[in-house]
Amino acid sequence: MAIFSLLCFGIASSMKQKIVSDSFEQKLAAARLMAAAMDSLKQDRLRQGYVIDVENDPNETGLVGAQFSLITTDEGDLDAKLTTLDPNFATALVELYSRLYLGPGDTIAVLMTGSMPGGNMAALIAAKIMGITPVAIASVGASQWGANQPDFTWLDMEQKLYHWGFIPSVSIAASIGGRNDQGRLLSPRGRKIIVNTIQKYGLPLIRHTSLEDNIRERLNRFQDVLPLEKYSAVVNVGGGVASLGTNLNPKLIPPGIVRRPQFQSISRPDGIPGVLYHFAEKNVPVIHILNIRGLTEKLKMPFAPIPLPEIGTGQIYAETKYDLVATMVAWVLVVGMVFGVGYRSHKQIRQRMEQHEPDSVL
Repeated sequence: MAIFSLLCFGIASSMKQKIVSDSFEQKLAAARLMAAAMDSLKQDRLRQGYVIDVENDPNETGLVGAQFSLITTDEGDLDAKLTTLDPNFATALVELYSRLYLGPGDTIAVLMTGSMPGGNMAALIAAKIMGITPVAIASVGASQWGANQPDFTWLDMEQKLYHWGFIPSVSIAASIGGRNDQGRLLSPRGRKIIVNTIQKYGLPLIRHTSLEDNIRERLNRFQDVLPLEKYSAVVNVGGGVASLGTNLNPKLIPPGIVRRPQFQSISRPDGIPGVLYHFAEKNVPVIHILNIRGLTEKLKMPFAPIPLPEIGTGQIYAETKYDLVATMVAWVLVVGMVFGVGYRSHKQIRQRMEQHEPDSVL
């Protein structure tokens, strides 16, 4: 019986099914397009004489920024930046869009900072592949290792990607970003660099005397395109204060898809609601791309992979699971044998007891 049980276990263990994602083709297309986009930016950068920092950019993407620069707004997590600079990260956005059943005819609001150019690219490229219309607003300042080079900001990348045909549109407006969305911790020179970059591309500059007014202008600009409640989703990439506001603890916002009740449960009355909160109040689902480690754990993706995984591999494309039918058949056979052996043993013991005649004591 032991040998038979082991045989059943071995057969069941060896019989596995590969379950391919319903959006496999879109994920593959998005990852390939993002790989081409990243390579185009890299080659353009190299032609300008840029030298890749292999120590901090081990995958040699050419898109990892500096630790410090004139437009660096805050500390940054290098591993998170490396994770989003994987072409397969575009599949994460395809997965999240698919979970919300987004597709052609849907319009999404996109909030971006310069901190995670890989995340920005993934959001826009996934939208292009799926036929979704993105309406984006950016803040240009960036945390460490992001798009924080004065001559290679997110807006510079965005414009190139759009003209090369990799993304469907560019931002409709931009702000300085950083503390209070006004670059409070930047030097006057750093703020001027950002303002000049925004003006260079002819984008409206969101720059008021208060964070609340900067948030309000973002909402107004989104509403100029479509009423807030008509957006199919709002995507936030990074930790922009205008996006998150001050009525929420950013660490409590889960990565991925977030709904209105979750925002309400972690809000406090004494803060300023950000753009995300206003959308959530209209029952617009939020896709939050910030806690990258937590997001990759949810989606079963590698965190800060070195080297970059091959496109089309990984559980986000297809999962291998045990064949449930084979497992159930093996279980039934083993359980049946156990009961069969038990019944037979019980019957034999009973027969022996009935045939047994104890010796007489007389």
